[in-house]
Amino acid sequence: MDRLEAMSVLVAVVEAGSLSAASRRLAMPLATVSRKLLEIEKHLKTRLLNRSSRRMTLTDAGQTYVAACKRILEQLDEAEREAAGESRAPKGQLTVTAPVVFGRQHALPVAIEFLRAYPEIDLRLVLSDQLLNFLEERIDLAIRIGILPSSSLVATRIGSTRHVLCGSPAYFSARGRPRRPEDLAAHDCISFENLATPRGWTFKSGKAERAVQIRSRLAVTTAEAAIDAARAGLGVTRVLSYMIEDAKRSGALAVALEAFEPTPWPVQVVHANQGPLPLKVRAFLDFAVPRLKTRLRPA
Repeated sequence: MDRLEAMSVLVAVVEAGSLSAASRRLAMPLATVSRKLLEIEKHLKTRLLNRSSRRMTLTDAGQTYVAACKRILEQLDEAEREAAGESRAPKGQLTVTAPVVFGRQHALPVAIEFLRAYPEIDLRLVLSDQLLNFLEERIDLAIRIGILPSSSLVATRIGSTRHVLCGSPAYFSARGRPRRPEDLAAHDCISFENLATPRGWTFKSGKAERAVQIRSRLAVTTAEAAIDAARAGLGVTRVLSYMIEDAKRSGALAVALEAFEPTPWPVQVVHANQGPLPLKVRAFLDFAVPRLKTRLRPA
């Protein structure tokens, strides 16, 4: 068995999503693709893929092995280019994911600068408020907000963001500005479901934090919708501070209860713990991290 070829076939199957799609991508007969997968599983004495009529998923062993295969194949490609005397300029496709609003406000401008500086790199920017799987989504780097669960990911902190309560000046003029979290019982609230439940928000209370019940007049699933509703004067909402920078600067929204805000969340760039990084990943980290830190620095 040619192990490098088998690794390439396995990675192609995972990235393409099916044996038939990998067969077309590799211009290789479907029977050959299937045989090579069976050979590598037989060689390892373990199952790497769970196959069904509807979908194909990696086993735990498969996830670890495919990540290693990708790293080995990338390092081999770089070594061959260097031995052949090719330029050491980073090249290839890079996939970065970030939360939707943060991605539009901060990641996208930095990505545009990065692409101008590195013409041989193509970048796929995946904006999603869900925590995407690195392997299944073929992600090289992610910008994550909040406390990271224990994992093998390597994190570089680029700043922090606060949980802010905000409303329009017109709403506060008509209904009054809350002075304590308990005052929210008399206010109309707009809930962003990805950040908190529609029934309660958490505030600082001394050295601890406690939940305060609210009346959610409107519950939405995107931060943009919550902010738009607050700007329209429907009520107060709770979002992350970077989401309302422009609205606050223009005077469309004002912040309340700042003294009761919970502990800020860290903002971090994370990547897989895979030993020596591919040039394209190292180039993005070196370029983007200082620029993102500057963008997140408090004014």
